[in-house]
Amino acid sequence: MAKAAPTEDNIIVGRESGRVFLVVVDDSEESAAVLRYACNRARHTGGKIALLYVIDMESSKDFQHWQFVGNLIEEEAQETAENALSRHAAQITKDSGSTPDQYVRNGNVQDELFALVKEHPEISILLLGSAPGEKPGPLVEAVIGKHAGQIGIPVTIVPGSLSAQEIDRLT
Repeated sequence: MAKAAPTEDNIIVGRESGRVFLVVVDDSEESAAVLRYACNRARHTGGKIALLYVIDMESSKDFQHWQFVGNLIEEEAQETAENALSRHAAQITKDSGSTPDQYVRNGNVQDELFALVKEHPEISILLLGSAPGEKPGPLVEAVIGKHAGQIGIPVTIVPGSLSAQEIDRLT
């Protein structure tokens, strides 16, 4: 029996590619675009998605003299992170057919991103959403600017202004 010619849809079906697409998420407009891109890429290549949500606790340090208020801010930030990851993970599972790995970190987003990539060599591609407008966002600026090449894995920047149809066409 002759085998069907490989197409983009069947070339890797049923086989894990080993690719792990890392997406740094929040509730920004560009997060929706990069997540759709990641889901499409993971589904088409048999890859997996990992999500990173970084809680910047600098604002709670202002309340150190009011420990109760600082603790409350930290608890709310943790709850916000968990809710966002849960919501994104449910959508990813629906769209890609695979449950993503989820990481919540506390600290500076750039530092935590670089540390996570270093700790998890299975992460093979970083996907970042670029904010619509003149400034792509501080993380994108850092990764493609003064820290370009230091992360040690390929980086894909997804314009946050792309429509769902444009993303589907590209992936």
